[in-house]
Amino acid sequence: MSMADRSMQEQLGDYTPPADNGLDILYQDEAILLVNKPSGLLSVPGRGPAKQDSLATRVQARIADAMIVHRLDMCTSGIMVMARGMEIHRTLNRMFQEREISKRYIARVNGQLEPAEGIVDLPLITDWPNRPRQKVDHTIGKPSVTRYRLIDYDSENDSSRVELFPETGRSHQLRVHMLAIGHAILGDNLYGESDSQTKADRLQLHAVELAFHHPLSGEWLIFKSPPSF
Repeated sequence: MSMADRSMQEQLGDYTPPADNGLDILYQDEAILLVNKPSGLLSVPGRGPAKQDSLATRVQARIADAMIVHRLDMCTSGIMVMARGMEIHRTLNRMFQEREISKRYIARVNGQLEPAEGIVDLPLITDWPNRPRQKVDHTIGKPSVTRYRLIDYDSENDSSRVELFPETGRSHQLRVHMLAIGHAILGDNLYGESDSQTKADRLQLHAVELAFHHPLSGEWLIFKSPPSF
């Protein structure tokens, strides 16, 4: 399957969200809500009636004032923060824009990561003929920075477990940056090659930690969610 075909499959293919077995709420108060998004569930509704099921609609069916502030890719799992009401929504939006919210991910990538830690500083832009794919573009791409650190290496299937720290929040940033340095995330059917795709039955990318000052109290909060892989 070509890159363009995989792009169209992810964009237009059948959407079969995971069963709604209730929300995995990590924290809730009058201002914010922290919830785990399962892999395979859209963050927000997509186009058409078949793609209306999403984390946002599931949460809002139970907590009417919850509002999406940021997104995770459909295939990515992990922590998302939602605002309760417009004022908190504006505050959290500003905090994301000004990089006041710390994000950490865990991923399994193809091959042995070398060097064991580093920074990927490669500008990204939408690859319009193959959207929703993104690509590195040194001329008109937007600044995009990811720090990474090797956790361990599995010699049996030639893969590395890594921590990823995005300093910017571009679409598909972690997936494209890992691909760009030769280590596609396992199970990535949009960017990975056949070898990395067959090593996992889902994208091995999980938002494991969010840390920020509470928008009302100012208290420093750290929320964690271990990955299933």
